[in-house]
Amino acid sequence: MNDEQLLRYARHILLDDLGIEGQEKLLASRVLVVGAGGLGSPVAMYLASAGIGQIVLADHDRIELSNLQRQILHVSDRIGELKAESGRKSLRALNPDIQVDTRTTRLDAEALLTEVGQVDLVVDCTDNFATRHAINRACVHHGKPLVSGAAVRFDGQISVFDTRDPASPCYHCLFPEADDVEHVNCATMGVFAPLVGIIGSMQAAEAIKVIAGIGEPLVGRLLILDATDMKWHSVRVRRDPGCTVCAQRNAGVPIKE
Repeated sequence: MNDEQLLRYARHILLDDLGIEGQEKLLASRVLVVGAGGLGSPVAMYLASAGIGQIVLADHDRIELSNLQRQILHVSDRIGELKAESGRKSLRALNPDIQVDTRTTRLDAEALLTEVGQVDLVVDCTDNFATRHAINRACVHHGKPLVSGAAVRFDGQISVFDTRDPASPCYHCLFPEADDVEHVNCATMGVFAPLVGIIGSMQAAEAIKVIAGIGEPLVGRLLILDATDMKWHSVRVRRDPGCTVCAQRNAGVPIKE
């Protein structure tokens, strides 16, 4: 690290568990953030400020006025702009020391396989089950850790799925894919603005912990928040030995797409 970096990241370097070695891991890492909305905003901003060397910000949507109630990555005079490009401006303004790449088209299964294969970790900040499952399949295929979060109304949740660990469940173990799953998102159900900040900040924290190799990430645990009473619940999650997504990988069999 150069002198400017030593000063910028000084408060991280002072942490015994992180230090210079951990900060250098962050600077050398590449992270894919899928979604530049309510969750993606605090995730991307904290990853950028913490010194994640390369951030790939993926979102095909454009900014609308109703987004600004919670999507702090964007500002009023960017309404109509692509969220990923707006996000890049904010992140570069916050930390010009990092590289920010954008993906402004919807990532299908094939594109996700390509993108996930080129990063060290993925943060899922999306709001629909189909995309979450596609991201999970790509992460399992490449053996990349996945930090998943969700927030709607006053309810939030977060977990880490890291199939590099044979004991770790994947997203599908916890939420099996089904055709009859009700699709809920904040556009139809509403969302408490600070809730996405809380969950998104925790996603960033878990991502940093995994990359730097510090602490105990939320692998095998699902944290659930009821923001109306500010009560947390922790649920243990076990790997499903019959999971159609991760069981074959854990048995050493290549995943079929």
